[in-house]
Amino acid sequence: MTNTRFEILRDMELKYNIKDTKYFIELLKHDDYVIRTRATCILADFGSQDFIEPIADVLQNDPNELVRHEAAFSLGQLSFTSAIKYLQHATENDCSEFVRHEAAIALGVIGSTLAKNTLLKALKDKKNSVRQSAIIALSNIDYIEKSHNAKKFARLTGG
Repeated sequence: MTNTRFEILRDMELKYNIKDTKYFIELLKHDDYVIRTRATCILADFGSQDFIEPIADVLQNDPNELVRHEAAFSLGQLSFTSAIKYLQHATENDCSEFVRHEAAIALGVIGSTLAKNTLLKALKDKKNSVRQSAIIALSNIDYIEKSHNAKKFARLTGG
């Protein structure tokens, strides 16, 4: 017998309260894209670098662009430089404009100069939303470089 979405969400809340990270990693492969999206965001909320790889796998392989978008967002919120390579790949290669835009923004949120070349390439993306996101991300990286201590502010402003 399969659980309804409501039952799973209720279980997710209980598992969140006890920080059952293994449970949420398993949910990244669930059939329901709503569950996969929520699991991705919850892992980001836990804030550990240990979740870069599982969330990056979602970004690279999930069939649903909304789930991939949330994975890009989550990697940005985690703000570890180890996520940059995955976000760069998505910015340059994802078939969805929606995902490329969010991956570019997430690179700006992380705020590392390591992302500059990818973002400069994104200024030539065929979609305006991706180009505009690259401008925002580059301006955030520039701001972080010049201010030397604006990481928290940069995350709060969304890139």
